[in-house]
Amino acid sequence: MERCEALVIGLGAMGAATVYQLAKAGVNVVGIDRHHPPHTFGSSHGDTRITRLSVGEGAQYVPIVRNSHRIWRELEALSGESLFEQTGLLVLTSSPDFDPADETDFTLRTIALAQTYGIEHEVLDAAQIRQRFPQFAQVRDDAIGYFEPEGGFVRPERCIDVQLRLAEQRGATLYKGETVTHISSDEQGVTVTTDQRTVRADKLVVTAGNWAGGLLGAPFDRLLSVYRQKLFWFETEPDAELVGHSPTFIFTHGPDDDFYGFPALPGEGSLKVATAQYHSASTPETLDRTVSAEEEREMYEQRVQGRIAGLTDRVVKSAVCAYTVTPDRHFIIDEHPRLQHTLVVSACSGHGFKHSAALGEAFAQWCLRGKSELDLSLFSVGRFEQECQSL
Repeated sequence: MERCEALVIGLGAMGAATVYQLAKAGVNVVGIDRHHPPHTFGSSHGDTRITRLSVGEGAQYVPIVRNSHRIWRELEALSGESLFEQTGLLVLTSSPDFDPADETDFTLRTIALAQTYGIEHEVLDAAQIRQRFPQFAQVRDDAIGYFEPEGGFVRPERCIDVQLRLAEQRGATLYKGETVTHISSDEQGVTVTTDQRTVRADKLVVTAGNWAGGLLGAPFDRLLSVYRQKLFWFETEPDAELVGHSPTFIFTHGPDDDFYGFPALPGEGSLKVATAQYHSASTPETLDRTVSAEEEREMYEQRVQGRIAGLTDRVVKSAVCAYTVTPDRHFIIDEHPRLQHTLVVSACSGHGFKHSAALGEAFAQWCLRGKSELDLSLFSVGRFEQECQSL
């Protein structure tokens, strides 16, 4: 039986960050992943992930993403890799249902948080949006926009790869292509069995993403749902001049009609757009990982056509990822109710990557001191009281 001070199951966004921070702190840490990260089977791929300081999902995320921005820059300095691109972020609402007094509107929530936390930003009207970003020239006259110059995107595959490499350089042991089959605990620690070995650890952090529900049992198997998401890279027109002139963006047209996208990048000849769906659940084992021609056509006609100028209907490439989602679409970060010495980190509900660097640092602090400097109490599993009552 192998022994270590800390063990991390799942080496995607959260796991890679946690292993790196533990190794950086000099902890004898082991990481296990059923695949070979960075890989395309979870939620941490697709070239780009949005990051922004004013996080419309809630004020509790603002200090986390601030720390992540700091850590991305530290990782860039250590690795020489470009991980975080501050292209600017545009959040806008152009909807026939827009109500300037509606506090639930995502753009208005984003503006309010930026004002509260002193985040640099501009509020744009329709004319300013059209002038600054002519690819969105067809926005409604009552459209409202939020522009954050410090926002942009991170490179998920690079971020994971860099953190895992740095962790190994600092002494971490990583087992890839191994499936965890059993977890048990007692007063002294945790025992994890895979299809290839058994490891005994003082502390366990489970960041298993899509596989967390099946691995952790109740109540997590009832709280976590896996949803298939589609990513599309549409061809840019030759004279579109989008490279260098397009921001990362989140675009709301009305209830259940929104999508997001990224800048057109040099040499790629395409622009990535995507939307999220939470009506058709799946499992990691049954997830359809291909995008059909019909899905490509629907995305263009329903989200792109007439909304982003300079794109053709040709999909240069596509991909599928999976979000692991809680009932309220916020994170779960809490100690397991039955497994001792075990921290559960799931699910991140489709908006976790921007926070992963800072959360990895917080989870390392939990392993070392039993608590983190960040206040993560709002992510307690106890908020789902009804689902937990059967324990």
